[in-house]
Amino acid sequence: MSFNYWQDSRLMLSCYIQPKSSRDEIVGLHGNSVKIRITAPPVHGKANTQLIKFLAKIFGVSKSSITIASGESGRNKVVRVSNPRKLPERHNIERT
Repeated sequence: MSFNYWQDSRLMLSCYIQPKSSRDEIVGLHGNSVKIRITAPPVHGKANTQLIKFLAKIFGVSKSSITIASGESGRNKVVRVSNPRKLPERHNIERT
């Protein structure tokens, strides 16, 4: 099973989120998900907001192009990226 797949022009990304980190970054794989560290705490949707902002920058899209499809209140999420303009190098994601 892969951490991502396509639905038409939308990239679906399985994520494992680690909030309250020292910086926003893609760390590597965590099982069948990509592990992402986010600086925001997991309260009042702050971590989700920061995740959307970070992924918008990574994929070169507006924040409105990023949607949390499932897992909004947990660490495991599926994120939808509509029409990504750029993709991170796969080896940068798969490093541990």
